[in-house]
Amino acid sequence: MTNRHTKDQLLFILRDGGEMSRSEKLRLVALLSVPAMLAQLSTIIMQYIDAMMVGALGAEASASIGLVSTTTWLFGGLCGSIGTGFSVLVAHHIGAKENGKARDILRQSLFFCLCFALTVSLFCVSIHSYLPVWLGGAPEVVGLSSQYFLIWALTLPVMQLYFLSNGMLRCSGNMKIPSIMGVLMCILDIIFNIILIPRYGVPGAALATTLSAIVVAVSSLTYLVTKSKELSLIGHSWHFLPRKHDLKRAMKIALPMAVEHVIFCGAQITSTLIVAPLGTVAIAANAFGIIVESLCYMPGYGIGDAATTLIGQSIGAKRQDLVRSFSAITTVVGIAAMSILGVLMYILAPNLMQMMTPDLAVQAESVTALRIEAFAEPMYAASIVVYGVFVGAGDTLIPCCMNLASIWCVRIPLAALLAHPYGLAGVWIAMAIELTVRGLIFLFRMVFSRKYLAFSLPFGTNRA
Repeated sequence: MTNRHTKDQLLFILRDGGEMSRSEKLRLVALLSVPAMLAQLSTIIMQYIDAMMVGALGAEASASIGLVSTTTWLFGGLCGSIGTGFSVLVAHHIGAKENGKARDILRQSLFFCLCFALTVSLFCVSIHSYLPVWLGGAPEVVGLSSQYFLIWALTLPVMQLYFLSNGMLRCSGNMKIPSIMGVLMCILDIIFNIILIPRYGVPGAALATTLSAIVVAVSSLTYLVTKSKELSLIGHSWHFLPRKHDLKRAMKIALPMAVEHVIFCGAQITSTLIVAPLGTVAIAANAFGIIVESLCYMPGYGIGDAATTLIGQSIGAKRQDLVRSFSAITTVVGIAAMSILGVLMYILAPNLMQMMTPDLAVQAESVTALRIEAFAEPMYAASIVVYGVFVGAGDTLIPCCMNLASIWCVRIPLAALLAHPYGLAGVWIAMAIELTVRGLIFLFRMVFSRKYLAFSLPFGTNRA
């Protein structure tokens, strides 16, 4: 075997029980990770451009989006967590070469997840006018925040189909199409932003995202059900109603993640409540800082997606040797990549923030926050990638509890303690400490678990 094998050939070796050399494992991780990183990067660029264009309208416009951003992550991530439960089952079945069962899971997930997203969307619509007030927004930003959140809420079912389709394709080993769809969504969002933001302001940014989401959701779903080699539904049964057994299996994976996400985002909303009294400049700087920092954790989530696919298919194929190897490889690569980007973020923070907003006060606070956060990037990478390893194994309950304990017992108390004397910098110091703690406990559990590493050689043996 040589390292010239294609991704599909390497995945076939994985599923068929063949041996893989160290270079082949690294190549497979790269082939899955790079497209996933590009998909993450396109999403981040889209957020970055949205923030720059809205930032040009002033600090109040930026604060109106920043005020509800944690709430949009809450409900968007809740829908994503439910879809992940089904996607992991698909990875297990494909790894076991049970494509028929994988298609059956896909059909059930489409019906269940769409119904779930519609329910969440209706709830969000019902609270859109009250939410900015509950979050402590200043009177000058409440109206714009409410309009933005309403449009976002109506888009949620479309985004659910987009996230679910891409998740299914990634777990089948197809990282290319989700990457292409991410780039397409970014391009469309830029075009619609140019047209709509000058005319409608903050609501125009939400409308631009909605229109681009519709196009990519339809495209991604169409490819999944008609073109995917592993999951195409053409010529197969179209029974969509969920079966009790399969729904129970999916929810066993998804519910801990969903509960964790709700409580986790509750902590982020609490952080917003801590930041809000610091003023409009702090709210805008916090929102911009989060967007810019996402450039650093982009490779972590891309490699984490690859880890979920590789671990899921290795478990389906009953390849415990590969579970251990890929657990180590993805973790080491993720930490290395995010460490390098952390250094670059520290150096380039002023330049990045100058691109985001012309407001000098917002720039200054954001740069300080980013430079604090740069020191946490290595362990943040560990928490992201190791979590992807656990998800691929269907092991979500204990990791979710670890996440919640870390953010509620470390970040929130520290942020509340440090916000008054140090302002926004104190909130980000608390975040950096918590991310470091979280990464360490995730590494500890993986290293001392016989299922993942158990002190085996991290990259396996190198076959000649």
